[in-house]
Amino acid sequence: MENPLFLFPHLNISSLKEKTYCKVMKSTNKEETNKEIKTRSKEKRNRLSLLLQKAEFHENVNLEKFENLTKASSVPPEEAVRWGESFDKLLSQKAGLDAFTTFLKTEFSEENIEFWTACEDYKKNKASHQLLPKAKTIYETFIRKDAPKEVNLDFHTKEVTAQNITHPTLDSFDAAQAKVYRLMEQDSYPRFLRSDMYLDLIKGREHSGHPALRRRSRSFTFNEFQDVQSDFTIWL
Repeated sequence: MENPLFLFPHLNISSLKEKTYCKVMKSTNKEETNKEIKTRSKEKRNRLSLLLQKAEFHENVNLEKFENLTKASSVPPEEAVRWGESFDKLLSQKAGLDAFTTFLKTEFSEENIEFWTACEDYKKNKASHQLLPKAKTIYETFIRKDAPKEVNLDFHTKEVTAQNITHPTLDSFDAAQAKVYRLMEQDSYPRFLRSDMYLDLIKGREHSGHPALRRRSRSFTFNEFQDVQSDFTIWL
């Protein structure tokens, strides 16, 4: 059989191979791009779902807990007044800790007090063999990047804490706990003292009406929500 170049001299076999290769590469790149878009869209959809679930939980469940706490009227006004003397005094009283926790839930920032409480419980461990699993649980829940209840810590503190839990001791979380404590003391605590909930407690009356929920944008921004909307067609 004769060479096709002699029969069809106008054909360029090399050029045909290059065109075929380019088509294959373009198709591959397009498939990879589509996979990346779908992956990003799935992640955004999951984050949106978590945000909506959390909002629904707070609006439908947490408000009932808020009212139950204030209607119980189990805290004498003079005790509530002492909570205003210092943040430490507030947290040292169970009723004060419960009231502050309920307040933080209305602000969607209860992970801070939950982390602080978890650290306090962790330091009560007497068996050394229990430290490692409990330390890992706290780290995975509150500190690692994108943790389900991630607290607001700087990179250096996270790195130090991650190193500490490789050989955990009772003070492995002290630096991180101190950071979160100061954040609550300087930010959330003053708002708690100005809240209707606290003012009603020190006046010895039941709190009436629903508290205003203060939504945060740290974990899910408006721009990200717009990105999710733009990707709806990919999910269909």
